[in-house]
Amino acid sequence: MLKPMKNWALITGASAGIGCELSKLFAANGYNVVLVARDRIRLESLAAELRTRYPIHARVLVQDLSQSGAAQKIFDELVDLPVTALVNNAGFGVFGLFSENDLTRQTEMVQVNVTALMQLTHLFLKPMLLRGSGRILNVASTAAFQPGPTVNVYYATKAFVYSFSYALADELDGSGVTVTTLCPGGTRTEFFDRAGHRPLNAAVLMDAALVARIGYRGLMHGQRVVIPGLLNRIMAFISKRLPGWMTSPVVRRIHK
Repeated sequence: MLKPMKNWALITGASAGIGCELSKLFAANGYNVVLVARDRIRLESLAAELRTRYPIHARVLVQDLSQSGAAQKIFDELVDLPVTALVNNAGFGVFGLFSENDLTRQTEMVQVNVTALMQLTHLFLKPMLLRGSGRILNVASTAAFQPGPTVNVYYATKAFVYSFSYALADELDGSGVTVTTLCPGGTRTEFFDRAGHRPLNAAVLMDAALVARIGYRGLMHGQRVVIPGLLNRIMAFISKRLPGWMTSPVVRRIHK
């Protein structure tokens, strides 16, 4: 029989993309995993793969984070489980003019990208502090560093994730709990299809597995911010230092 292991990682948005690749990395490094997403079939398939390849436990939680109360349901389900690593990866975007996009869809995006992330962080942080150790990885984006006309609300949510996570990392300094913000640029995932938008140049997109590896390494080293890719780091550096009236038109042209 498989012996229980003390390290558990909870990964949201685990059914595809960066979340799926992060789940594989945690399992490969001896973590039991809790996989959270809406697609049960994909989650069960991934869990079975991880159990076959590695001597770990893999649990599946089907949950829609766009629904109010989802974070509390997840926590209540795992209240007796020592979650030592929390990965808030779930998120999506909506392209188009704010005035023309569906309000319900945009509200759900805020719920997933901001509210659920904040709630899960708060809920699982307290047990980590009691144990004196833990790791939190919140996935933002290079979109966090400038306003995003025609991708308005998505950019705003990622700005929240970056600011919230960076400040929290400072608050927790010396507590034994670290917070890492992963800020990928364009990545080959289902993001653009789901958002109803095609990237300007698919050739410049980073591989999800590479982004996950860089993010995982940064998390394990306790880095506060991880920006995968030299070009993304350069663009983030520039964007943070230019006024919005200069960066906004550039973003709008890119996404047209």
